[in-house]
Amino acid sequence: MQLTIKPDAIPDVSADWYREIVEFAEGSPPAVQWFAAHFTEASIVLLGLLLAVAAVRHLAAPTRGRALALAAPVGVLLAYGLSEGTKPLLDQERPCRAFGQLEIIAAQCPPTGDWSFPSNHSTIAGATAAAILLLSRQLGLIATVVAALAAFSRTFVGVHYPHDVLAGLLLGATVTALTVPLLARWVTGPVSRRIGPLPGRLGSRTRDLVP
Repeated sequence: MQLTIKPDAIPDVSADWYREIVEFAEGSPPAVQWFAAHFTEASIVLLGLLLAVAAVRHLAAPTRGRALALAAPVGVLLAYGLSEGTKPLLDQERPCRAFGQLEIIAAQCPPTGDWSFPSNHSTIAGATAAAILLLSRQLGLIATVVAALAAFSRTFVGVHYPHDVLAGLLLGATVTALTVPLLARWVTGPVSRRIGPLPGRLGSRTRDLVP
């Protein structure tokens, strides 16, 4: 089943906010525009690095921590897959096409067929931030801020409505929060059997890494 979301079906508040944010972005200083245009992609890389740091720290932790470290990236991939699978079912056109009269600071508006709802970037950002929170509260707080800015940047550069990015954040965070603990529980046994307990001193030094 396929549902095409027409421009007149977009929530008025989301369309209004999109217009106001894009107009503000277009009038912002060139340095701000340059930063936003690069940050919208770089933020995903930054979140990936934070996840890698949190996961590596847990690979030396007791069995439960190692299982979480292995499950976290899988949860992010599941969230992305669900987001990507939802897009063609809804066929919501990009706002930069629906509002073609507005200038956007993105290099270009994605073509028709690269649908808008939900935002993949925001889904990945929300999923990665949630995964990092499961591994490290300190890094997770940083990741949450980065994820929120990453989602906002997708509207700021003009390629997503606000409701696209909010839905993406919620989708990513929910999928990860639900699936990663379940996956970790499922792989705890195999991890314990294959890797075994850590040596006494190293194990005691790494137990504090488990949330």
